[in-house]
Amino acid sequence: MGPALLFCPGDRPERFTKAADRADAVILDLEDAVAPADKEAARQNLIASTLDPATTIVRVNPVGTPDFEKDLAAVRRTPYRTLMVAKAEDPAAMEAALAGFTVLALLETALGVVRAAEIAQLSCVAGLMWGAEDLMASLGGDSSRGPDGSYRGVAQHARATVLLAAGAFGKGAVDSIYGNIPDVQGLEIEARDAAASGFAAKACIHPGQVAAVRAAYAPSEEELAYAEDVTAEAAKHGGVFSFRGEMIDGPLLKQARQTLQRAGR
Repeated sequence: MGPALLFCPGDRPERFTKAADRADAVILDLEDAVAPADKEAARQNLIASTLDPATTIVRVNPVGTPDFEKDLAAVRRTPYRTLMVAKAEDPAAMEAALAGFTVLALLETALGVVRAAEIAQLSCVAGLMWGAEDLMASLGGDSSRGPDGSYRGVAQHARATVLLAAGAFGKGAVDSIYGNIPDVQGLEIEARDAAASGFAAKACIHPGQVAAVRAAYAPSEEELAYAEDVTAEAAKHGGVFSFRGEMIDGPLLKQARQTLQRAGR
């Protein structure tokens, strides 16, 4: 699965195939993107859909809510088995309710972020994502970003906490959405930081954002050439070695290999 995950509202079935074709994976949303009055129709749309299960994620309502139970019943009538669980907070409840599913836990409340390491250890959890605006709302705040567009300190802390928890337990991490749709340059800058920091993917809310995320995650020709050269040189040495004036040890070699992996090499 590639780095660009695209949300698609569950009450807009005419967009399902288009979203799946544009992105590396589509997230069919039964939660925030769907008004309460339209949730049952969204579930029926989900049941009727015929997307590729390997690249389809279903965002369900929080565990323990009536809508979650209805969402899960609908999902069980489909071949889809990868869920994004909104407002994940309770590891025990998740473990009990989600057996048989592959879970991307969406940590978007203060309690969810604080419990990131516990949630990352669940056997059903394959990855963690963080959500900025719901998190700020759970804290009583009104914006995750300052006037210059950069994240406020608490949002930066949450982002790092979720990434570290995922990495500590061998799970993938997904970076939060970039809400300013026209600002493609800002999105690409943020996505480049996500890739460099270790996020496996970034979520998109508009098809026009996909190309910028893919471009941000694609290593440059110079980066690829360096990674290929340094890994080739490593094959000649048994340990630390000097390469173009730089000492290359295990961590730097691992970074080079990850660059090649991002490029599919």
